[in-house]
Amino acid sequence: MDAIALTRQLVDIESITGNEAAVGEFLFHELCRLGYQTKKMPVEGDRANVYATSPDELHPSVVFSTHMDTVPPFIRSSEDTTRIFGRGSCDAKGIIAAQVAAAERLRQQGVYVGLLFVVGEERDSLGAQVANEYAANQEAHGCKYLINGEPTENRIALASKGTLRVEITASGKMAHSAYPELGESAIDKLIPALTRLRAMPLPSDPEIGPCTLNIGLIAGGRAPNVIPDYAHADLLYRLISPSTELRRQIIETAGDQVKIEFPLELPFLRLRTVDGLPTMIASFTTDIPKLANWGEPLLIGPGSIHVAHTEGEFIEKRQLVDAIDLYCAIAKQL
Repeated sequence: MDAIALTRQLVDIESITGNEAAVGEFLFHELCRLGYQTKKMPVEGDRANVYATSPDELHPSVVFSTHMDTVPPFIRSSEDTTRIFGRGSCDAKGIIAAQVAAAERLRQQGVYVGLLFVVGEERDSLGAQVANEYAANQEAHGCKYLINGEPTENRIALASKGTLRVEITASGKMAHSAYPELGESAIDKLIPALTRLRAMPLPSDPEIGPCTLNIGLIAGGRAPNVIPDYAHADLLYRLISPSTELRRQIIETAGDQVKIEFPLELPFLRLRTVDGLPTMIASFTTDIPKLANWGEPLLIGPGSIHVAHTEGEFIEKRQLVDAIDLYCAIAKQL
């Protein structure tokens, strides 16, 4: 199994979240060709997860998993002597290639693992939710350990920060901008609320690090000469603890001039580790919270999260090769 070639093949199939059908079809046929018992889990429209097991062990106790979708924009693959470039090269198509290569090596040694590749991780973890329901409905499902792949530079994660998405909406009344007293500016309500939230103290943990805030999207207004009747902002907090107190503080700090909604939460998690491996704290969130029925989770993979989602995304070829060895060793130990 040439993991470098497979990575480039996967990168060259555009699979921005919502458009994973083609890459799922490619993986389905590739795994069938390799002799795996492979099935598609329908998720939404033509989007489907891909789950593969060896005919010699249809209910493996260890499953390798990661996601097929990427963030935009699509960037085709390229390579030099040490790196593979392109969208998804490290997040997470190189990881798919390493996991398939590790499963192939293990199978030759009489060790059988499952392969679970899901859609939608970059947006709402919808594929993971469907996979979790699948596992709950399989009486013979025997997965004890889920080795989830994300870019951790081949270090095993001690913990993964959670995610809390916050939507803030302000309403007003349109008027001609020459007569602002006849209107009510929604933007003038939103800006002070965001300013207060930016100044609000957030918790920190000496081991895990700080809870952080990103104001990711702001929209509103009609035209420069119209008093805006609508304004909206999307915020994302990275959680290091349960969110109950943080939610209360957000509502109180934002004030009664805006409406607060919490459309998504993925909790902070402490994770299983393996002796002898370097460790890290994942400041990002994964599909793991939505895959609870797939056994005890571990988090490790090649590539650096610091280049994921960038225009220069890449994966080191050395890390990709080393990850195959790591996945094999961890699966055997488990």
